[in-house]
Parts: sequence; C-alpha cells; structure tokens
Amino acid sequence: MSRNRQTTGTLDPGSTLTSELLRQYECGSIDFAGTSDALFERHLMFDNVVAAATVGHREQYEAVARSVRDVLSQRWLRTEYTYTQENPKRIYYLSMEFLIGRSLANNIMNLRLDPTAKRLIRDEGLDWPALLEQEPDAGLGNGGLGRLAACFIESMATMQYPAMGYGLRYEYGIFKQTIQDGWQREEPDSWLRSSDPWEIARPQEEVEVKLGCSFEVRSGTLAAVPGRPSSLRGVPYDRPVVGYGGKTINTLRLFAAAAPRSFDFQAFSAGDFVGALAERLTAESVTRVLYPDDSTSMGQGLRFVQEYFLVACSLADLVRRFRRNNSDWSALPDKVAIQLNDTHPSLAVPELMRILLDDARLAWDEAWGITKQTLAYTNHTLLPEALEKWPLPWFQMLLPRHLEIILEINRRLLEDVRTRFPSNQSRIESVSLVEEGGVQRIRMANLAIVGTHSTNGVATIHSNLLRTVTVKDLAEMFPERFSNKTNGVTPRRWIMLANPALSRCISDAIGEGWHSKLSELETLKPLADDVGFRNAIRQAKYHAKTQFAEWLKLSSGVIVDPNSIFDCHVKRIHEYKRQLLNALRVVVLYNRLRENPDLDMPARTFLFSGKAAPAYHLAKVIIKFLNNLARTIDGDPVVRGRLKVVFLPEYCVSLAEKLIPASDVSNQISTAGYEASGTSNMKFMMNGALTIGTRDGATIEMAEAAGEENFFLFGLSSDQVVGSQSWYNPHWHYDNEPETRAALDLIFSDHFNRQEPGIFALLRDVLLTYGDRYMHLADLTTYLEADQRLLALHSDPEAWSRKVILNIANSGKFSSDRTIAEYAAEIWGARPCVVP
Repeated sequence: MSRNRQTTGTLDPGSTLTSELLRQYECGSIDFAGTSDALFERHLMFDNVVAAATVGHREQYEAVARSVRDVLSQRWLRTEYTYTQENPKRIYYLSMEFLIGRSLANNIMNLRLDPTAKRLIRDEGLDWPALLEQEPDAGLGNGGLGRLAACFIESMATMQYPAMGYGLRYEYGIFKQTIQDGWQREEPDSWLRSSDPWEIARPQEEVEVKLGCSFEVRSGTLAAVPGRPSSLRGVPYDRPVVGYGGKTINTLRLFAAAAPRSFDFQAFSAGDFVGALAERLTAESVTRVLYPDDSTSMGQGLRFVQEYFLVACSLADLVRRFRRNNSDWSALPDKVAIQLNDTHPSLAVPELMRILLDDARLAWDEAWGITKQTLAYTNHTLLPEALEKWPLPWFQMLLPRHLEIILEINRRLLEDVRTRFPSNQSRIESVSLVEEGGVQRIRMANLAIVGTHSTNGVATIHSNLLRTVTVKDLAEMFPERFSNKTNGVTPRRWIMLANPALSRCISDAIGEGWHSKLSELETLKPLADDVGFRNAIRQAKYHAKTQFAEWLKLSSGVIVDPNSIFDCHVKRIHEYKRQLLNALRVVVLYNRLRENPDLDMPARTFLFSGKAAPAYHLAKVIIKFLNNLARTIDGDPVVRGRLKVVFLPEYCVSLAEKLIPASDVSNQISTAGYEASGTSNMKFMMNGALTIGTRDGATIEMAEAAGEENFFLFGLSSDQVVGSQSWYNPHWHYDNEPETRAALDLIFSDHFNRQEPGIFALLRDVLLTYGDRYMHLADLTTYLEADQRLLALHSDPEAWSRKVILNIANSGKFSSDRTIAEYAAEIWGARPCVVP
C-alpha cells in the first residue's frame, strides 16, 4: 500500500487557501490522500480490511466520506464547545422530515475542499460519478416540508446561528417507488443497508420516553394493553450540518426508538420465541418508516406515537442541555427557541408544560408563560385533512397526563373566549382544542397556535388565508402572534452544486459574493441585454440538458432529445397540485397533432415525477394515466419525436439536482389558494426555467419580483375559486369547450388503455360526476392559452434568454438565508455565535 509517488489531494500549506483551511480544520500535517498514512488510504484499507486492488466504488465512497468527516470533526467539536462556553440563545428546529439528500458532494463544497477532491479524483483515477452514486439519498423525508427543513438547517449553519435540528432516524424512509405496468409500487427504502459514514451514534445520551400503556403480540399483531405503563429508549444519532465556508458545523440529531429490554430471555427459554422479541419489535416499529399508511387506525396510531416520540426525545435532550448552564427555569425563553415545523410536533406544548409543572414544580401561570415564549409554530397547509386531529381516547390511553394539561389549557382558553366574546357559541366551537361530535378529537393546529407566541405562514397568500379563513377566530384573538415568513431554498445546493455550469457563468459575470448573499444576483439584470451573456446562459442550459439526457439513457434506457423543450412538473402527486390538469394539456396537444400532422409545434418533452401516498388511490391512478399517456404517444408515428411524456420514478433530491438545472419550463399549477408556498418553484427560477403557473403560493411573490411579464400566469385567483364553489359546474366546460370535450372523450373512450378497459373511469368521476373539486376544467383553457404564449416566446431564443436572465436575477429574495434572518430577528430573537 505504501507509495513514494508525489502526494495527491494533500492540504498543502504552501497554498494560501489550503493554509487557511489547515488552521480552520486543525488538521495538522496529516495528508488527505497520496501516502500510506493519509486519511483516504488508511480508511480504504483499514475500515474494510481489503487490499487496494480489490476495492469497489462503495469502499471508495466510504473512504472519501470518512476522510471528509475526519477533516470536519475538530471543527464540529469546536462549534459545540463554543456554544457551551458562550451559552447563547439556541435554536431547536423540530421536524418530522429532513430531506437532506446526499451529503458527500455537498459537504466537500461547503468545506471548500473542491480542489482537494479534484486532485484526489485525478491522481487516484476515481470514477467520481459512480462513486457518488454509492451514497443513497437519506430516507428522512418525502417532499417540500422536509426539503425546506434541510435548507433551513444549512442556512442556519452558514449564517453561524447556534442551532440544532431534531428529527427521527427512519430505518426505511417513506418507500422506494417503482413503476410496474404503469402503476406505482412501494418497496422498502433500505437506505441504511450499508453503514452510513456521516452518522455518529450517541447511546450514552439516550433518553427515556414514557407511555401510559404497553403492547403485546396477539395473533401476530401488536395490541395495546391499557393501564400498564411502559417506556421506550430514544437513541440519538448525530449528523454534521456544514455551513458554507466550514466555519460553523451544527448538528442534526435523529432519534431511533429502542426497547428497554431488547430480548426476554425467560420467554425465549420457555419457547415463546416471538414473544421474547415483542418489546423490541414494538419499540423499533416507531421509527421503522416515515408516515405509516394512515388509512387504518393502526397506521394512524403509529403516527401519533411517532410524533410524541419526536417531541419527548427532543425536549428531554434540549432541556438537559439547557440545565447544564442555567439553573433558573425562567431563563428558558432567553436561551431556547423551539420552532415546530408544521403541526406534527404540536405535542411539544403539553410536553413542555408537563416538564415545567411536574419536573420543575413551577406554578401553572409561570409554566404557561415560559412555554408560550419558548415555542413557535409554522403552519404549512390550508387543507383541513392535513390539520391533524387525534382521538381523545388515544390520549387517555397513551398520554393521560398530557390530556389533563390539554383540557386545562382548553378550559382557560374558553373562559377567556366567553369573557371577550360573550354569547358567541360559534367562536367557542371553532377555537376549542376539543372537536365535539362522535369521538372527541384534539385539534393539534389549535393547540399549536394557543400554546406558542408565534404562528407563521410560508407565503404571503398562505399567511393571509390562514389568518382570515382557516383559523380566523383564533387569529382575531391573538393577532400579534401571526406573521408571514416566505420560504426559501439554499443556493449552495440548488445552484452551485446542482448546476456548476450556470454557477460558473454567474460568477464569471459578477463574482462569488452571491454564494452567501443571493440578493447580489440583482446585478445580473443589465446583462439581460448583453448578447454574450445571453449566449453563455443558453450554453449552460444546454449543457445541463445534455447531462440529464445522458444520465437518463444510462440509468433507465429512456431517450430524450435535449433540443426539445423540457417541460417539467415534479411534486408529490395530489389532486390540488393538478398533475391531471397537465395531463389534460398534453392530451389536447396530442389531439391537435393527430388532427393536423403539419401543425407547427416545436418538439417537447413533458417530464413528471412524484410519489403518491400508498393509500391514495386516485393519485396512483393519475400516475398510471401519465405512464399510459407516455406509452400511447411513443407508439403513435404521427406524434412520435414531437411530443414525449416521461414519468421519472423515485423522485428525490438527487434526481431533482439533475432535472431542475435541465428544465426549460416549470409547472406550478395548483388550484389557487391550496398551495402553501412551494419551494421547487424557487429552485426552477434560480436555475433559469420559466414558470407557467397559477397565482398561488410563493409563485405570486416570484412573479412580483421578476415582473408578471416574465411569467406565464393563468387561471382563477383564490378569491375566484372560493367565490365560484357554490355554482361551479364542470359540465359547462365539457359542453362548451370543444378541445376540452375532445380530450375527455378520448380518455373516456379507453384510447389510452385499450388493453385495460375502464381503469380510468375514476377520472370521469373526479372531473365531471363529483364536481371537479380542484377546478381542472375551469383552468384548462387559460392554461392552454398561456402555453401558446410560452411557445411564441420560445420561437425567439434571444427574447427567451432575456426572460431567463431576469428570472435568475430576481430570485435572490428566495434564498433560505433571507428566510432564516427573518425568523431569527422577528420570531426567535437569536443572534449568530461566531466559532473562533
């Protein structure tokens, strides 16, 4: 293994940059690679005990990743040491999801180790793309909620805020999506099958989570045993969160559930082999998967336990840390800011009250004041079904003390309502934490609003609708608590890492200040009129498109033309996100070409991706329709080569990093008033895709920033959607709009499913029979009109490029750095803590 050739990948102190890095990361004289004692070589041999000649891509990945972790480790320790010494106000971000994607390339970039990595690749002859593919996307999230959390913790580290993320370590993530005969199939996402070089187990810091009942195996299933208390162990696993520049390295702490006893030896000896493991099976099921199928009461109950487990572990851990440096409980709001990412962690309200009342022995009023001032809540949805309500009997069985606290909070709340709004029974019913009728339920969103000092929405329209419609009565009671914090995304991952060609193009024009201050992109505006810069932007886009096309061909065998318009729609599959509306658009275009093969229409590739919840049958039917639409178009010689539809399975961060930079068109077409914010819209904008969309979520603010003339907006406004619900009739559009009728008739005639007659009957029910709740047909014609405007612009490459540049230049507002600065100043009252 020993080699005498020139050192490679070494942090050479002769370089100004690497000399600075040596001091910053306290690496001493250790080489990164190139000698037998270097980090890479030692990990390559000793971690797996294999000869260098026999190692594969997986061993190489692990060796590089562990070498990078070695470099950052001392800075990671120094960050925590600084926080302990300085005792600043700390931010704790509680989220059921952290969709962090892959870590290796992102950590190398944020640590500024790119030159070191390039030398390593060159001199070791590494197949870098193949090596990167060995790292699975971490199965810690599903959609926008989790990706937002990942962007936020990266921004907090970059901006040097003393922060920690808290989540759960899901063994199998949500699921791995495959497509069989056009249908979605769910398989386990075994992302932890191989060892994860980024996580550090901390069993010495585990916490105990007490439950009011226990569980036993009955007929092969787990059954609750009321009245017999039990407990779980929360075992923390830490992952580094590297801020850009590597100055601050915060922690994402994920808890795995374990049993107090993993094995009942007496039961095993007596022949009860399954029962001997029942306690372990029960405990580990809590963090087995993200979002268990909630179409059954067992699935719903497991999700309820998951949410409490997250809250109990997180609060026990942060309170323990707080008490190390602070003896006065009244200082908690001055030293701790806890942000609840959506309603899932709402049980933090009664849990913190329980700690303050029962452990700290504080009086109610003091405990309540501390709780409210410490906690803050972000709402992410206006959909009633997403505002969780848990059956009161579950609290009685699992969390009886928490139920007592919730009911007392509610009693005092309703007393206040009766005092301030006498004889207003409807207000009492709407603000109550307990929903009456049938089985009583605890309203978790109401609990979060009442028990925190801040409730924020995530886009201007969303915050306004939340305040004036969804929780109107609570907002009138506590108007000072409501604010807006429009979402953002990190430009480091979503431009610098995902789109290096565009990143170089921008930096060559305006320098690198935009890496940490995205508002500097505004200086690109004059360059929209520069012919040379427009050409450079087009070249960067074409490069990304060819890269994506090559990857797609190699990974799936699917061939797409990079000269065609890449028209993308990537989101969780849901009716309100209206993938079905986009499919109707494609069917109309397909009909136009069938009727007039000589029609002047540029080649277009429609790219869809997203997962459907396992129990959401309609969403699965939509995926099936998209795949059948793709197959039919591919098989029709009239349109082949002019239209192409591709459904990309297993949408994840790594796929998004390839697809978004390659996209020409971004579809943001949710029914107005239903999308909270969206963040994929921001990523597309930053990467030079033009948006065709409705006036919904943050798309409204994006269009305001760039100018509506640089967007392709269409459809009903949120006010029009609400105003027309009482009289809207989709049959009018079917009867009076020929292209709408022709598209629907083609679908209903089984044209796209000749070998599977009737499988799309549900689409008829949704669009016509059941009233088209999300108004697909109401917006289809204006969608097609916007589409025509888009094609007209695309026929003029210079005009198209000009709008692309103006979109990029005006995307600076949508950096997660800006969002975090607003949270810190206006909600948390937190300041940066510089790590020396």
